[in-house]
Amino acid sequence: MTMSSIKIECVLPEHCRCGESPVWEEASNSLLFVDIPAKRVCQWDSLTKQVQRVTMDAPVSSVALRQSGGYVVTIGTKFCALNWKNQSVVVLASVDQDKKNNRFNDGKVDPAGRYFAANRRSVYKLEKDEQIPDGMCIDTEGKLWVACYNGGRVIRLDPVTGKRLQTVKLPVDKTTSCCFGGKDYSEMYVTCARDGIDPQGLLKQPEAGGIFKITGLGVKGIAPYPYAG
Repeated sequence: MTMSSIKIECVLPEHCRCGESPVWEEASNSLLFVDIPAKRVCQWDSLTKQVQRVTMDAPVSSVALRQSGGYVVTIGTKFCALNWKNQSVVVLASVDQDKKNNRFNDGKVDPAGRYFAANRRSVYKLEKDEQIPDGMCIDTEGKLWVACYNGGRVIRLDPVTGKRLQTVKLPVDKTTSCCFGGKDYSEMYVTCARDGIDPQGLLKQPEAGGIFKITGLGVKGIAPYPYAG
């Protein structure tokens, strides 16, 4: 697949402070994502190009589909059910209630329908490379696609050998996560952040915080797993 056939476009100039957790909802032809510090869950309709936003009472770090309908979200240190129609939230479980200023940082549903989330108390050592691996997804060939925070790119990796197979550069630095979507999951959607970029930097990358769509990758992704609860 040649780079010339790859197309990158900002489909939603959302100006997210820190966009994360993109999830494709096939039933509504929509992309779900969150803006963590803005405490928002967003739904972008790919057909009408309209976006709906629901504001929570604490930082919301991830969103996922729910098998029984609606969505599940991680808000602060709580797992919650979100009814999109009436915007109601029900707490399903809460952790680390005794630890102030802690919150979940990300969350995903596994093939068994279980919702996993990690908190911010996990510390990883990073050396040399300023490109921090962030959110990721998998394609039908079993290869990983990883958004590189501060790297302005999404890379494709072989999880067995660790070899980098492909690099797609975006016009923003703080790429945060990615997912496959679209009619046959051949499109990739990428979230990014705006926080931490100075005014001069924003002049150079005015689309920072937007939602990007990448087409022409030559591979397809798999549908997201819904939470079974």
